[in-house]
Amino acid sequence: MTGQRKRYSADFKAKVALEAIWGELTMAQLVSKHGVHQTMINAWRKQAIEGMAASFSGKAEAAPVVDGAEIDRLHAKIVQLVVARDFLRKASGR
Repeated sequence: MTGQRKRYSADFKAKVALEAIWGELTMAQLVSKHGVHQTMINAWRKQAIEGMAASFSGKAEAAPVVDGAEIDRLHAKIVQLVVARDFLRKASGR
């Protein structure tokens, strides 16, 4: 065994989860068709259903709002820290 985990894209997971929800194929057929263990398919199916319910209830995660003033403040802080680091590096003799 290689020790590497196979990573699946979100699109692939959604496709397999939808097929599992539709129920047109048995679990054995889905496993054979996609080459994914049934435990993973069940987990993706459950996650899709829970995510769907959350989207209708308004509990879905909202994208964080990016505030331009906050970004400017953080950039200024980065500059301040870089200047302090450079000063301390020179003062220490490095």
